[in-house]
Amino acid sequence: MEIQPIAHIHSDFPTKFGIPRQSGLAEGLISTIVFEPVYRVPEAIRGIEGFSHLWLIWGFSQSIQQGWSPTVRPPRLGGETRMGVFATRSPFRPNGLGLSSVRLLAVEKDVRDGAFLVVGGADLMDGTPIYDIKPYLPYTDCHPASIFGYAREGLSVSLAVVFPDPLLTMIPPDRRDGLIAALRLDPRPAYQHDPQRVYGFNFAGFDVRFRVADGVLTVVEVVRL
Repeated sequence: MEIQPIAHIHSDFPTKFGIPRQSGLAEGLISTIVFEPVYRVPEAIRGIEGFSHLWLIWGFSQSIQQGWSPTVRPPRLGGETRMGVFATRSPFRPNGLGLSSVRLLAVEKDVRDGAFLVVGGADLMDGTPIYDIKPYLPYTDCHPASIFGYAREGLSVSLAVVFPDPLLTMIPPDRRDGLIAALRLDPRPAYQHDPQRVYGFNFAGFDVRFRVADGVLTVVEVVRL
């Protein structure tokens, strides 16, 4: 079976570094989903505004590799412990498909692109292909008593963020909450803990640079790209 993108997402992350490792952890991140021309018909999204959340099925377009491995190293386990590929959400999979739940914020219209979706909390890089969109149904998709194995380790990550006002004011107001939420999740690889090292990632046209020490992330520089 061959599948083709129905849409592409436009986010504030031009590269993978800095993107939250799961969807919904930083709902302040705003993205837009623009449909391919053949799917830009009002009938295709009729009724979608009645749902608060959507499932996105998308492609790991920057993680394509030849062949596959039955085990991978989840970043949250330090990059050293191997788990079965089907027990992880690693991008290195036989078919390279991702699944994300996002909040539907609005359905907008544009003269050039037709109707497009504004969503919050996406964990996707700018330009990622979307292969399908389905409504999230809480009565069947939500399982409050579920068990999440080794992934429990990721729940404890929440850094205090120090973002000096002169630097924060450089970021557009409607992008600040999303950026701070992404920083709180600790974008660093789990195996790096040097408090003197300066990390950085591109976000909404800026290079945001920071250090992390004793549970506090401090932004040290913001450079307009």
